[in-house]
Amino acid sequence: MKNETRPEILPTLFIPHGGGPCFFMDWNPPQTWKKMGAWLESVGNSIGALPKAVLAISGHWEQPELAVTGAAHPPLIYDYHGFPPHTYQLRYDAPGDPELARNIAEMLKNSGYPCSIDAQRGFDHGVFIPFKLVYPAANIPIIQLSLKGGLDPREHLEIGRALQPLRKQGVLIVGSGMSYHNLRGFGDEFGPASDEFDAWLTEAVCAPDVGERNRRLEHWQQAPHARLAHPREEHLLPLMVAAGAAGVDVGTRIFQDRVTGVTISAYRFS
Repeated sequence: MKNETRPEILPTLFIPHGGGPCFFMDWNPPQTWKKMGAWLESVGNSIGALPKAVLAISGHWEQPELAVTGAAHPPLIYDYHGFPPHTYQLRYDAPGDPELARNIAEMLKNSGYPCSIDAQRGFDHGVFIPFKLVYPAANIPIIQLSLKGGLDPREHLEIGRALQPLRKQGVLIVGSGMSYHNLRGFGDEFGPASDEFDAWLTEAVCAPDVGERNRRLEHWQQAPHARLAHPREEHLLPLMVAAGAAGVDVGTRIFQDRVTGVTISAYRFS
């Protein structure tokens, strides 16, 4: 697709990737993940023209220092356990882009964040599961970026800011995590607490003053029920990268659902 058909600057997104291979198996009740799956199927069209590439930040890859996938044809990492056998046969053969990976690593290094290139690393389920729905043709190159050890929200906002120029180069930056992620805190009894956390998070993300937004996100632990919503913050930090890469663009909530008793949201910055 020719460059002139792409938007001048792409948005950044924070999407939920669900639970393991949840969209490709049966659940009880059957509708548990249906709304989220259908929404993910609509995301590609909501962007418009196909991006040149996707830079995905998943809550399932952490490194002491940043790393990006550098393979031309990354394998898949079935990093979920106890699911039906067919879910370990799922395929998503999107290409990588070694040249873009090198450019991203250099961009981050120049901003004070050393970044290695991992030529063996594949896509974990935080990438290939949602993108099987977002771009099912698997025809868009994907680079995956790790989280940085220490899980500092300020650092991940800064990492996002360093990546902001990619948006003018046709690269769609997508944080893939969960706005609420507590494997021991699902069920209707946790619903009210998840609602309070989600309301705080949405107000922070959608703050019209970008400086205030970033200050709130940096101090997300001040949110009500913060550590109930995220006993460990790896599934929230991809949001920080997306927000940092948004620059002055204001956030909006683009999806919300009640899943296994708790509230889950997605956001777009554009």
